[in-house]
Amino acid sequence: MLYRELAGEKVSILGFGCMRFPTIDNDTKNINKELVMEMMRYAIDNGVNYVDTAIPYHGQMSEPLVGEVLQEGYREKVKLATKLSGWYVKEYDDFRKMIEGQLVRLKTDFIDFYLVHALDRESWDKLKDLGVIQFLDEIKSEGKVKHIGFSFHGDYNEFEYILQDYSWEFCQIQLNYLDEEYQAGVKGLKYAKNKGLDVIIMEPLRGGRIVNNISQPIKDIMNKSKENKTPIEWALRYVWNFPEVSLILSGMSEMSHVRENILLSNKGYSNNLIDEDLEILKEVNKYYKKKIKVDCTDCKYCMPCPAGVNIPACFELYNDASMFEDVEGVGKMYNRFISDEKKASNCVDCGKCIEKCPQNINIPEKLKDVVGTFGK
Repeated sequence: MLYRELAGEKVSILGFGCMRFPTIDNDTKNINKELVMEMMRYAIDNGVNYVDTAIPYHGQMSEPLVGEVLQEGYREKVKLATKLSGWYVKEYDDFRKMIEGQLVRLKTDFIDFYLVHALDRESWDKLKDLGVIQFLDEIKSEGKVKHIGFSFHGDYNEFEYILQDYSWEFCQIQLNYLDEEYQAGVKGLKYAKNKGLDVIIMEPLRGGRIVNNISQPIKDIMNKSKENKTPIEWALRYVWNFPEVSLILSGMSEMSHVRENILLSNKGYSNNLIDEDLEILKEVNKYYKKKIKVDCTDCKYCMPCPAGVNIPACFELYNDASMFEDVEGVGKMYNRFISDEKKASNCVDCGKCIEKCPQNINIPEKLKDVVGTFGK
């Protein structure tokens, strides 16, 4: 395992993201605890020392399970990160209630890295009005958290504004070879580092979109490289290539994912890709950009939908139909695996999902496109 620095701490370049645990019967709250215990402890035993969770993950079941996994001496082996999820806060006292509950669920006396969750300018300004700056200063002085940062889901100008508005120690942004100019992007990565902030990368695999079911034209482009690399190796090494990156978070949901990611981390040096490989990824980027219809990362913040629509699943299949040029075949999957009450046609255009979407997708409009592609 290779290590880099995050806010003065030595961290593994691979972090374990706890948002996509394996589940039973596709029930997000019904986590396969035995498998998660095996996966996470294997990762830690093999050098992973950064674990990232949050209250809403897996219907609020992620934090308690992480707390269980980190018993028997494993808490002392990792840097533990969780988040202040602002949408649960209505008044100042809610800040205190939140972190006290997190410490109990995580079975710990302190949190190493505490992030204000999924910020854009509007959400940050609302939290400031509620006194979040005073609260952050308090919990750090009390020793309840060691380092304070934020995760970001806005545009670049908002990123600069938030970054300059508090004495942050680190930040977390989305980056992969398809999202170089999306949200904070590469520009934000370099800006943050220039301002003295270390950077964590989330969605390096774009919710698995750029490593699963790769089409032959993309494989042909990737095979131009002199070095044989799998799609996941391309994706991870692209992010690790940036010396400004401290670590990447991977939401591993199978033991095979854990083993493969750990093996690949041994190649995760900065500047590990040659110019020829970077040109190949630019070509892949251009191909994908022509095919993707909805920039959904399957974070599930839009769920549950009041009308019952399975929004991420609808978008996943809609994108698949476009990227793989197979409306008929994917349409059969849409009708087979998405029940009638969860189809896009049930959207009532209430707009609640728009408020929750960190990608700022106009979800109701895109769901109409899904209906137009697959029918009702």
